[in-house]
Amino acid sequence: MRLGVNILNFGPHATPAALAGWARFAESTGFDFAMVSDHVAVAPDVAEQYPAPFYDPFTTLAWLAATTDRIGLGTTVAVLPYRHPLQLARITANLDRLSGGRLILGVGVGWARREYAALGVPFEQRGALADRYLDVLVESWTQDAVSYGGETVDPRPHPVQTPHPPIWVGGHAPGALRRVARFGDAWHPINVTPQWLRTEGLPALRKAAEEAGRPMPALAPRIRLDDVDRALRQAEEFAELGATHLLLDTYPGTPEQIRTPEQDQQTLAAFHARAA
Repeated sequence: MRLGVNILNFGPHATPAALAGWARFAESTGFDFAMVSDHVAVAPDVAEQYPAPFYDPFTTLAWLAATTDRIGLGTTVAVLPYRHPLQLARITANLDRLSGGRLILGVGVGWARREYAALGVPFEQRGALADRYLDVLVESWTQDAVSYGGETVDPRPHPVQTPHPPIWVGGHAPGALRRVARFGDAWHPINVTPQWLRTEGLPALRKAAEEAGRPMPALAPRIRLDDVDRALRQAEEFAELGATHLLLDTYPGTPEQIRTPEQDQQTLAAFHARAA
């Protein structure tokens, strides 16, 4: 099971130097991948949990790609309806090519209604938009010509990875599981327990995959790392469930409890040393 680090690209400790330090720490410690989260318009409902400054995930990943050599770089998760699909296809293909084929695109539909309002995107249509945009992404990554908006456009350069960068789909509502089954190389649920996955989540995903006529996607959960012993026990259970990747998140959930990068990295290093 490959281990990853959730880099905090927001809050009082988010600076260019700190972000680069996070990536160098992850790579030098032996982690396999690093990911960042996504918000475009930090409306009050977003700021309550994820305070400014908030660094754009794709700009941040391009910066981190230039400071690293080996680790995978991804989003946990990019909110699909926030960006035009042709723009997102070009950004992600460019990023995969510039990084030497290291992009992991984690995607979801988000939860911040006021952020949707600020961006002028209909919140109630976010699921349908996400599905449509994923179709456009895959087509843009794999075809030399794409029809959209009544025009035919050239999306090249294509990504390095073939057939395309891995798509990790988040969420666990019925619509999200159908999206995972249809598009996902992996399911990327956040803060779920092994017990829930065993009894509810994975059986539901297996059914959705059968209905979609596709193989069962891989399992790549994200868990909160606040207690090393508990996280190690969870990691063992996730591995028993067949998880291929595990993303460790040190953010405690509220701005008041946020720690320094040095404190978080000490916890992550302790986890990695014991998990090795």
